Amino acid sequence: MTIDIDHFRARRARVLDAIAARGGGVAIQPTAPEVLRNRDSEFPYRHDSYFYYLTGFPEPEAVVVLLALGARRESILFCRAKHEEREIWDGYRYGPELARGVFGFDAAHPIEHIDEELPKFLADAPALFYGIGSIPRFDEQVQRWLGAVRALARTGVAAPGALHDLHVILDEMRLVKDDAEIATMRRAASISARAHVRALRACRPGAREYELEAELLHEFRRQGATGPAYTSIVAAGRNACVLHYRAGDAELNDGELCLIDAACELDGYATDLTRTFPVSGRFSGPQRAVYDLVLAAQAAAIERVRPGNSFHAPHEAAVRVLTQGLIDLGLLAGSVDGAIESGAYRQFYMHRTSHWLGMDVHDAGDYREPGAAVDDKGERPWRRLAPGMTLTIEPGLYIRPAPNVPEPLEHIGVRIEDDVLVTPTGREVLTHEAPKRPDDIEALMRG
Repeated sequence: MTIDIDHFRARRARVLDAIAARGGGVAIQPTAPEVLRNRDSEFPYRHDSYFYYLTGFPEPEAVVVLLALGARRESILFCRAKHEEREIWDGYRYGPELARGVFGFDAAHPIEHIDEELPKFLADAPALFYGIGSIPRFDEQVQRWLGAVRALARTGVAAPGALHDLHVILDEMRLVKDDAEIATMRRAASISARAHVRALRACRPGAREYELEAELLHEFRRQGATGPAYTSIVAAGRNACVLHYRAGDAELNDGELCLIDAACELDGYATDLTRTFPVSGRFSGPQRAVYDLVLAAQAAAIERVRPGNSFHAPHEAAVRVLTQGLIDLGLLAGSVDGAIESGAYRQFYMHRTSHWLGMDVHDAGDYREPGAAVDDKGERPWRRLAPGMTLTIEPGLYIRPAPNVPEPLEHIGVRIEDDVLVTPTGREVLTHEAPKRPDDIEALMRG
């Protein structure tokens, strides 16, 4: 991956401007800690998204500090020092001196010096900007630094008088993607779509869920992605009615559906993609009826993705189509409005249609208008969509056995999910390369 120094510098400058506009202060953002898996083996390392958004720095044991104190504007990195023996065992380290230039910081220090340096930065700073609670172990360090400054009160030194959540600033920035982020997400979406096509082609009665998962993972890595953006769901038959099912060893049986919810992460950005298809290569009548209903609901929801519409609008559209379809299938009785008002549809559709997408699968950003007045129900209005926002559109139906469920519909689980970018004139479906029209799915499986 090419490191764009100006890109990350510009982000840090925006944060510094936001801090200055709030009266100035010191911002602190650590990266994620390494996590022990067993004995002396760690889980594969993944940076903290907020830290990486500001720095592009990939190593653990690192902290970025931003100073907006009067006319002083600085970005400072603390990272691991060069260590020849550790590099033999664990791999290359940039070290502070090289990291400062490569990643565009004003200064960089060994992480071992942070307890000495941070109290100096915090002394007489008007405010601390920090995402308290996001990394609990780091909270203790911050408290120690504040305690060290407060201990100097008799010498005339003051600790920050206010604490602001740094993530509030960063969430608003991360919500709207720039051109470089969008390009990365397009590439990630294409890789994920190809992986789904590979798994679909490998599907056959008698195969196991983990075999299709292996096809997905192979394609992710073959195309240069880091790996999966989340734990892959490969759910055969009735397992598709378990929302967060993980790929197991269940057999894919003729006459059943298979639901795959799996996507890759590329250069720190996630995709989120779901397709449902017949193991045998042909939908049965009841399966096709449910599938067509979910596909129609998704089309209605995608149509509502445009600048100025509320975040809630796609969900409203999907729910109305699904509820009407559930009545037509005989699964619900009464009127559409009545079934929506009572929540009866939630027997079969119990999750929302969308979430933000970006560096995290469920990405940063408020779903309601920040700072807006609450209504008579105590709720703020839903946020309005704007160009550069990315969200999923993922309606589904999960039909478990129940007194009101005919036997031919039992255990049918269908979800169809795409990643959608809000554009100035409407929307762009980033994951369009993964087929979802039932005729296209059947043709691809026959081929």
